[in-house]
Amino acid sequence: MKVLTVYAHPDPHSFCHSVLERFTAGLQDAGHTSQVVDLYGIDFDPVLRQRDQPSWINDTMPEDIAELHDIRGNVLRSTRNPLQRWLIRRAIRGKSHSEVAGMLRSRMPKDVLAMHEKIRWADGLAFIAPIYFCSFPAILKGWIDRVWCYDFAFGLTPEGWHGDVNGRVPLLHHQRALLMTSTIFDQAAYDDGLRSAISKVVDEWGFRYPGIPDVEHVYFYAATSGTPERIAAYLAHAHQLGRDFDRGPAPAQPPR
Repeated sequence: MKVLTVYAHPDPHSFCHSVLERFTAGLQDAGHTSQVVDLYGIDFDPVLRQRDQPSWINDTMPEDIAELHDIRGNVLRSTRNPLQRWLIRRAIRGKSHSEVAGMLRSRMPKDVLAMHEKIRWADGLAFIAPIYFCSFPAILKGWIDRVWCYDFAFGLTPEGWHGDVNGRVPLLHHQRALLMTSTIFDQAAYDDGLRSAISKVVDEWGFRYPGIPDVEHVYFYAATSGTPERIAAYLAHAHQLGRDFDRGPAPAQPPR
């Protein structure tokens, strides 16, 4: 299986980096092919900016939605150069808002397109990061915001564009997504509601919503204060997760 691992931690000596090393070794031992995207290593920009507008529109947008968002006006306002404005005005003359949206789609950011190529290559996805405030770190959350874009990770029916949640159209093809996260607090805190909240917001909406049927979330509880024995057990588990990536449900975690 081809596995793309997205890694989000700034410290190459961190527990998360050790998880990455052991998980990748497990994949290799099992004969899987893997690639790693180190978000800090490539200095990925997680901030959604005006440049990202083409990632969220295309010519399948209902005309009333495209008009509501003034796609034509946004194109003209995207530059202050008089010559460029004149050329743009000529290019979009006589075209509907939806047609202009389709033209803009070709101007998606290059770093997002590069991520799309890597994601298309993979059969399965893995994510390694700490939990910050019951979610992913900003750099990984921003990666999802920018990369999991319309007409790549999901589509919308006309009803979806008008607010009906049942109008979601999943587009990702991956067999499996494995999330591996380290935490400050112990399992008792997550048993008391934190894990169920993360499951709904991150696992369900972030990964099952775009079409990945098998989403597994493995927590390395209280890793920041773990004993050497506990850390060794966690890293052995990470290696097993890599080795068994294509064998269905993840094996049980070591006891608390």
